[in-house]
Amino acid sequence: MRELRYIGGSEARIRANDGIFVDVEFFDGHEVVTGLEPRRLFPTSGLTKYITLLDSEGMEVAIVRDIATLMPDSREVLENSLREYYMIPKIKHFEKMTEDFGVWMWTVDTDRGRFTFEVRNHTATVKPLYDGRVLIKDANDNRYEVPNINDLDTRSQRMILPNL
Repeated sequence: MRELRYIGGSEARIRANDGIFVDVEFFDGHEVVTGLEPRRLFPTSGLTKYITLLDSEGMEVAIVRDIATLMPDSREVLENSLREYYMIPKIKHFEKMTEDFGVWMWTVDTDRGRFTFEVRNHTATVKPLYDGRVLIKDANDNRYEVPNINDLDTRSQRMILPNL
């Protein structure tokens, strides 16, 4: 069984492998571990801290304490991998909203185009976060994000959080 390692600076180099996978070269023993999957341990609140690197069996090989402490090339590789894995459309504007028997239908403009989706339980699937972001999970388990509720126009803010 491999010992879990913590990466907190320049003790390792992270290189792109294929798609979302990365390779890690640890400088202390010249060990190279390939085909690791980066995942956020705290996907909603810890976007740049505590990133786990999983092997093909889903076992943790290493944890990056903070992406900001990595060498610039390693940081860029890890950020790109995470961005690809956590590809969540960012909502820029709420175009239309209807409600029928407790099912909300929203049409939104995002950084990936226009989407129309259902939200069945508004209070359980629309999550405002402390930093101004709002996460939304639709009836098909697709995820959307409002990067900052305050950047939306007033009409859009009232659609997403009617109690504002």
